[in-house]
Amino acid sequence: MIPWVGVGCCMSAAALYLLGRKSGRDADVLKSATRVGQLKDLAAILDTDCKVLPLVKISGRVGSDAPINCEPSDSRGVIVEEREELHSSKRNDAGSWEQHITLKSPTNTEVPWYLDDETGRVYVEKAHGATGLVLTVAADVFESKRSPDQIRSLDPINLNYYMQGPERSGVRRIKKILPIGTSLTVVGEAVKDDTGRVRVQRPHKGPFCVSEEDIDQLISHVGRWAWWYNFASLGFTAVGACLLAKHAAQYFLERRHWWELHKRWYNFASLGFTTVGAYLLAKHAAQYFLERWRRKELHKRLYLI
Repeated sequence: MIPWVGVGCCMSAAALYLLGRKSGRDADVLKSATRVGQLKDLAAILDTDCKVLPLVKISGRVGSDAPINCEPSDSRGVIVEEREELHSSKRNDAGSWEQHITLKSPTNTEVPWYLDDETGRVYVEKAHGATGLVLTVAADVFESKRSPDQIRSLDPINLNYYMQGPERSGVRRIKKILPIGTSLTVVGEAVKDDTGRVRVQRPHKGPFCVSEEDIDQLISHVGRWAWWYNFASLGFTAVGACLLAKHAAQYFLERRHWWELHKRWYNFASLGFTTVGAYLLAKHAAQYFLERWRRKELHKRLYLI
């Protein structure tokens, strides 16, 4: 029988080790990225003769020419994530209520936006899903299946059926946004398009970070995650090795027990077959000598006649 728990621990340790190495490499890349003091200097960096687009670190406040209005609040943002939760309550066989929550796939909307530090603007592309990005909850509304006015308008019998019936449901809508004016630090690949507009995008290799933390805190955060991944990898490795060693010891002990048992049976069977064989040989020898003796006696009687 395969020790799946031990194998799973070892596989988890390998996965955590790879994550730790990736986080460690990301921390080293963040340290080596070009720090841009003012956004107006980024265009000058891109004008230099470099074959590889540089990985840069920039900071500024979020801005957009066409922000998204997040209703029902008055918040405006450049990234909006909408998520819906379908809530339902059903009675089980014991008569108590059980709540069920079904999550629908979130929808994400992102408009063109930029960072502004009063010296220049740098556009950021496809920042949703970047490392360190934390969206702010702008609206959290629970909509009942029936409005309060509809519930109050029910007669007592239907109201009791609605409150105690087989199902009650509603929809919870949560909107998260990246608000206008948020101070961000972005680490990514800087490019200049044909129109001369400078933008930062997700690099082909390396981290793409969008965070409210400054670059030193971001490097410390990524390095801390690398340490935790390596620590957890060692823990899972130790647990997995112990479980596999225990399984191997039990396997060999069981094999040894079966071998000892089979050895006893083999010895017993060998003794039994030896006894039976000796008895048959002795019986055959006795019959042979008796037959020879009988023939001699018969020959003597014939000679006397």
